Amino acid sequence: MNILAPVRRDRVLVELPQCLRKEAALHVLKDFHPRVTCACQEHRTGTVGFKISKVIVVGDLSVGKTCLINRFCKDTFDKNYKATIGVDFEMERFEVLGIPFSLQLWDTAGQERFKCIASTYYRGAQAIIIVFNLNDVASLEHTKQWLADALRENDPSSVLLFLVGSKKDLSTPAQYVLMERDALKVAQEMKAEYWAVSSLTGENVREFFFRVAALTFEANVLDELEKSGSRRIGDVVRISSDDNNLYLTANKKKPTCCP
Repeated sequence: MNILAPVRRDRVLVELPQCLRKEAALHVLKDFHPRVTCACQEHRTGTVGFKISKVIVVGDLSVGKTCLINRFCKDTFDKNYKATIGVDFEMERFEVLGIPFSLQLWDTAGQERFKCIASTYYRGAQAIIIVFNLNDVASLEHTKQWLADALRENDPSSVLLFLVGSKKDLSTPAQYVLMERDALKVAQEMKAEYWAVSSLTGENVREFFFRVAALTFEANVLDELEKSGSRRIGDVVRISSDDNNLYLTANKKKPTCCP
């Protein structure tokens, strides 16, 4: 495994970007969940700020997975393509609603002979990005198998799914309309959010990854709130040698805006 560049710089999410095509988005939100906003305001996000969320990027050989990641993380485009061997990954830090948040973007090989190696890294993903070439119908059809492979290593109910059409700059308007129609159908079948991007021009790349970060962050905070049970995230555990029960809790402050 090649370890690529570590954290390069912080990225700040000022507001949640909208999906390119709303009818294909299952998570179109005008704002974050009220409980998430409240938890961030009251600094009750638990360990979310210290965790690294795993995002895997899968798809056929040469559909542009590496170029997509490099355009976002390094703001570069290398036309001298070299196939990924096994897996690579990039780390990106964000600040979402004032809370630090990190994504680990796993770039997996699209070649058949590396599938067994790459699939071992699928487990534990919180988001799955399935990439296809907008100018290659076969690569869109193959996304179903890529998703099936990735879901074998993950709980389908706990991962965010994104279907991404790459190389938009190479499509004529007429070609794109036809491909988009089919892509929207596939996205609906997958229950995934659909985006079309160009790593060459950078079109929608930044917005797409901000979207992934925002939704992954939201899911993490909501999960922390659910796990907290009767004790709220941010509560202080008071231990006294005089107490029979050493696990008494006391709130730092009473929350004012959400349960």
